[in-house]
Amino acid sequence: MAKVTDMVLLNKPGEKILLLGNHAIARGALEANIAVFAAYPGTPSSELTDTMAAVAKDAGVYMEYSTNEKVAFETALSAAWSGLRSMTAMKHVGLNVAADTFMSAVGMGVEGGFVVMVADDPSMWSSQNEQDTRVFGKFANVPVLEPCSVQEAKDLTKYAFEISEKFKHMVILRTTTRSSHMRGDVVLGELPDEIVNKVRRHGKFEKDPKRFVDIPAHSRNFHPKILENIEKIREEFANCPFNKIEGNGKVGIIAPGLSYAYVKEALSWLNVDDVKILKLATPFPVPYKLVETFLEGLEKVLIVEELEPVVEEQIKMWAYDKGLNIPIYGKNIVPRIYEMDTKRAVIAISKFLGIETPINFEELDAKYKEISSVLPPRPPSLCPACPHRNSFFAINKATRKKAIFPSDIGCYTLGVLPPLNAVDTTVAMGGSIGVAHGLSVAINGAANEETYEKKQVVVATIGDSTFYHTGLPAIANAIYNRSNILVVIVDNEITAMTGDQPNPGTGETPHGVGKRIPIEDVVKAMGADFVEVVNPYDIKKTTEVIKKALEVEGVSVVVSRQVCALYRVGKARKNKEKLPLYKVNTDKCTGCKTCIVTFGCPAIFWDAENKKAKIDPTMCWGCGSCAQVCPFGAFELVKEAE
Repeated sequence: MAKVTDMVLLNKPGEKILLLGNHAIARGALEANIAVFAAYPGTPSSELTDTMAAVAKDAGVYMEYSTNEKVAFETALSAAWSGLRSMTAMKHVGLNVAADTFMSAVGMGVEGGFVVMVADDPSMWSSQNEQDTRVFGKFANVPVLEPCSVQEAKDLTKYAFEISEKFKHMVILRTTTRSSHMRGDVVLGELPDEIVNKVRRHGKFEKDPKRFVDIPAHSRNFHPKILENIEKIREEFANCPFNKIEGNGKVGIIAPGLSYAYVKEALSWLNVDDVKILKLATPFPVPYKLVETFLEGLEKVLIVEELEPVVEEQIKMWAYDKGLNIPIYGKNIVPRIYEMDTKRAVIAISKFLGIETPINFEELDAKYKEISSVLPPRPPSLCPACPHRNSFFAINKATRKKAIFPSDIGCYTLGVLPPLNAVDTTVAMGGSIGVAHGLSVAINGAANEETYEKKQVVVATIGDSTFYHTGLPAIANAIYNRSNILVVIVDNEITAMTGDQPNPGTGETPHGVGKRIPIEDVVKAMGADFVEVVNPYDIKKTTEVIKKALEVEGVSVVVSRQVCALYRVGKARKNKEKLPLYKVNTDKCTGCKTCIVTFGCPAIFWDAENKKAKIDPTMCWGCGSCAQVCPFGAFELVKEAE
């Protein structure tokens, strides 16, 4: 089977291949002759970033894993200012991080085409909130393009570069979890000679302070130009090849992005064919000329779109100003929350047309609920041998669980679950340290205040990649303002949750070895009052160091470093190495359940018949932590690593 990277670089125009949505976007960027790509990984956009990293050298593209989305945005933006086609990618909350530069840079325009790929996550399958990037596009006056298929994901990416360059305006390519992760046939286009011949391109920056220095005197000229440009792009989108009117009838449905596919499937299921459809790939700005043509002869219209009423609000305002007297339905029928699917489209269209649904969904939902109640729950869990579990276990032992535990975004957020229960708050990337500082000064006061009294211990946890992402300003703030907190940086030496990407702590880059920045050196240089590195697989030592750190007045930092278990085991299996294996000595096991109720490794389960703990050998990854947790020494090594 061909590797994805080989398929993405396949130089056979007209060939049809099966691709993931994010892979198709990477191919579209290559066909558009992209020169620079910068991103911070975030599900559901990560496959695009990883694919670009994998093909960068062979395509002559500069690619970097940036430390956060704002830095990535600025890197790609600067390349576009220098005349190169560039792209950045992020998940929806990543745009919040990049928003400061994103909002200010719109009016400065670009020279090379600049595409900002943002992947939304309706229903929050792997995210902390549900937000609609199309709203951000409308807010910032940045055009938004949205594909309805994998083929269109590729083609629309190329079109996005062309539009951006034509109007010297950045463009958002918005996907969702579904459109990023669906697979479909893609007909390949031509790859430019520079990509085929691995030609690394370099740009040229022309100084123009009135354009690139956003002091108020200059910025006042930006806004009217932005609005003028958006209206020109609106005119352009009326002839966008990805927008189209199809079908006939007295009623119409407008469907942007992937909602178009759901509407088509729903109409087929309902056996309805006398409906006129406006397929929109450009939810902002909505091409009013095309909408006006679409509305001719219609008696009523339904707008089927996922999440916020972005298209609906634009069309309703325009229709009101035009004095059009046509009923427009939208969020009064179509749900505003969670992911769109065929069922939702069927129910909405049935209501709109006044017909019965093909099946009784309420009855179906009731049966699903009834069956779900008898199925055993399968909550997410930290992996077997995960070093984060050991870190949380040691924190719990050292504090006797009598601390407040702000945490962050990453695998380790699962520390919130029983039996660890070692996460009390998470808000956003890098938020753990800021929240820990805020709680400490609110409850105890700052260490340099006369009224300071340590009433409550506060222990923050944050991952290595997240520390570099947005933890740095927060820890500088805590040290500067004389906070009294312990920060445990759970360093698994990789950005594990999004697919094992490198970060400054690894020192690796897609173009070779970069410069490693040890976390402990950074926090020491910042002035942390206590810094020590531990291996969480040594639980006793880790617990002792945490206790020691808690005795220090000020900001203490413990770097709990052990490589991600999943990453380690993956490498071991690839090298055909045998992992060590533990078992329970039933003569020593008293059935106290300490291993289960305080540690919670998924490889350990309760043997109800014999009333003993037991290890599932298929899940034991040989870290030996269970042998340290058991007070009776019942866990024993039965097989050394080979």
